[in-house]
Amino acid sequence: MDRPGTSASAAGPLPRRSWWGWGTEDKALPDGECADLGALVPGAAGTPLPVPGIAGLDMPPTRVAAPSSLGHLVSDAPEDRAGHTYGKAYRDVVRALYGDLRPAPDLVARPRTEREVTDVLDWASGADVAVVPYGAGSSVVGGVEYRAGLHRGVVSMDLTGLDRVLEVDRVSRAARIQAGVLGPALEDQLRPHGLTLRHFPQSFEFSTLGGWLATRAGGHYATLHTHIDDLVESMRVVTPAGVNESLRVPGSGAGPSPDRLFLGSEGTLGVITEAWMRLQDRPSHKASATVFFDGFDTALRAVRAISQSGLHPANCRLLDPGEAALAQVAGGGRSALVLGVESAGRPVDGRLAELVGLARDHGGAPAPADGEDSHTAAGTWRSAFLRMPYLRDALARMSVISETFETACTWDRLPLLVDAVRRELATTVRKTTGSEAMVNCRLTHVYPDGAAPYFTVIAAARRGSEVAMWDDIKAAATQVLGELGATVTHHHAVGRDHRPGYDRQRPGPFALALRAAKQALDPAGILNPGVLLDPAPRPGATD
Repeated sequence: MDRPGTSASAAGPLPRRSWWGWGTEDKALPDGECADLGALVPGAAGTPLPVPGIAGLDMPPTRVAAPSSLGHLVSDAPEDRAGHTYGKAYRDVVRALYGDLRPAPDLVARPRTEREVTDVLDWASGADVAVVPYGAGSSVVGGVEYRAGLHRGVVSMDLTGLDRVLEVDRVSRAARIQAGVLGPALEDQLRPHGLTLRHFPQSFEFSTLGGWLATRAGGHYATLHTHIDDLVESMRVVTPAGVNESLRVPGSGAGPSPDRLFLGSEGTLGVITEAWMRLQDRPSHKASATVFFDGFDTALRAVRAISQSGLHPANCRLLDPGEAALAQVAGGGRSALVLGVESAGRPVDGRLAELVGLARDHGGAPAPADGEDSHTAAGTWRSAFLRMPYLRDALARMSVISETFETACTWDRLPLLVDAVRRELATTVRKTTGSEAMVNCRLTHVYPDGAAPYFTVIAAARRGSEVAMWDDIKAAATQVLGELGATVTHHHAVGRDHRPGYDRQRPGPFALALRAAKQALDPAGILNPGVLLDPAPRPGATD
């Protein structure tokens, strides 16, 4: 087996990350473009909210100090604390724009070895200090924001120092990878071996392997291996009770899976430090096509047929008319289905033709194979997909609610669900904000038995009340999803924002088992309190 041992940091520093919004500072829209974008939304504010400078932030005082033995790992610098206060949800961005940093961690720790992770947890367990594991901060569900208010202090544990591919098993097509590696750095280290993890969430550039594992993240690919779960051979997790390392095998029937305990645990049971991941050969054959539909229900039937065909397209994104127009993929009230196929060994044109044929059989109108639409729609969609978070931030500065949420349900309930969500949110937005809402839908992942609809809500809000208004809208969405038997989240995790829906969705006996696991692995209750479970009060704890 190869042992690359090459740190991604050798490639040079990344562009400066935005402390308050998505991505990098150089890609944020300037004031003029924010105003132009806001002008497209009736009722939007006339001028953008200013972006606060770090020096002008009213940071809460630091309440705890780490022992000298950990001094080289921790920082209480304002820029570090501000950048680790929130994730990147709409409500996070808005609070940051208003300079509300009340949940800021007291310290940011940056371990570079597993031993240092253990040292921080040992100190924190004895000092009544909460530890919030932090990959790259792209959570959109309140997963990295401390809200418990029960501990003497809070440490954000930034794991991006654990950023190496440690071993590559080319024969088994797998690699042992540290959990703090960012998506691009991971792929850079696998590329010389002709391999890829093939997991590309929208946050790929700004998220880590450990973050994907801790949140059961979904990737870009729409069928077959849709979640990071499918790619795990084994995991190594540091808990306050000891190190948990599962056996590396291709499959096992030996009792409940130890990996499943930590996949999706969101840093509440332990800190993921590394994992053996299943890899694939890098694709050399790719093809894409776009199919247009006059009716969204007709398009749903076509996608269901494709998902049940066994052809497993890499991309199968269905955009409703609003979403298609927003992404500039289609107009005229048409829905658009973007199909993509790829392979490492064989040409894919025949498989793409089969997929397009199925869509045509169900009422679709394929773009001409040699036409401009065929060549540009997939690329246009991808560009809009990657640019959308920056546009969301620009709209937030104009006091426009622009946020998304996703779910999943079986095919028999999907049309009813989509209609109910659109209707309920339109009513709630009108009642809450006094504005009319744009509620769009796209399918991001499809399965033989169901699909994952992903909704976008855009509406003008009252300046100063944006977060409260979005919270009312989100609560209405969570309510309708629960009533129709859909999951509270398909791939964005639970965090703190989805807790009400998760508590209703989760079976009672499983909740008992999860609480028992939390008590056994984290007896001091320091790990990401409030995510998945309410923090248990501890004798002698202070506010």
